[in-house]
Amino acid sequence: LAAPLAPFMSTVTARIEPAQRLGALLGQLTPPGLSAVTLEAEGEAAELNLKPLVAAALAGLLRPHSDTVNMVNAPVVAKDRDIAVSETRSSREGDYHALLRLTATVEGRARTVAGTLFANREPRLVDLDGVTVEAAFAQRMLYIANDDAPGFIGRLGGALGNAGVNIGTFHLGRREAGGEAALLLSVDQPIPEPLLWELCRLPGVRQAKALGF
Repeated sequence: LAAPLAPFMSTVTARIEPAQRLGALLGQLTPPGLSAVTLEAEGEAAELNLKPLVAAALAGLLRPHSDTVNMVNAPVVAKDRDIAVSETRSSREGDYHALLRLTATVEGRARTVAGTLFANREPRLVDLDGVTVEAAFAQRMLYIANDDAPGFIGRLGGALGNAGVNIGTFHLGRREAGGEAALLLSVDQPIPEPLLWELCRLPGVRQAKALGF
């Protein structure tokens, strides 16, 4: 019985890291006060056992606010904090053969991220609050939500360059021309807090957050 199950279990294990990374991203972007979490699986991911994936996502979500949370105790911690946790499966066909979509609700506001495995081995973010942003997760990253306007990227690059922060990768998405945009950068140096405040003051910036994975 063990041999036929091995490929299936390997597939579940492979999806744990994307679930954890999605949770870690949302956990860093949302304030404390989580009230609800939903993990939705699409395509091939919908055929998996979602319990370990939900646990991984919860661990990522809760860890920024509690360094004792892990995959084993995350569901219990969520229950103790009256966080409503649910999982759903979708048969709809999308652009990816397997997709995980994670939604976190804080004070009535829901934020959603979605990710997949690139080439079946590398966790990849593909959607951030409805904005298509295809980006790999790096050790140090910078998230910017801003108004799409001419000159913004130049001002951002100038501020980072003046601070001695080197950009590794650059991923930009937007809802529509002139609308809300989302930017994810991998950076080679930590983002100090004074620089983060400077970035928040750039025209059009709605949110700036240093991320770590």
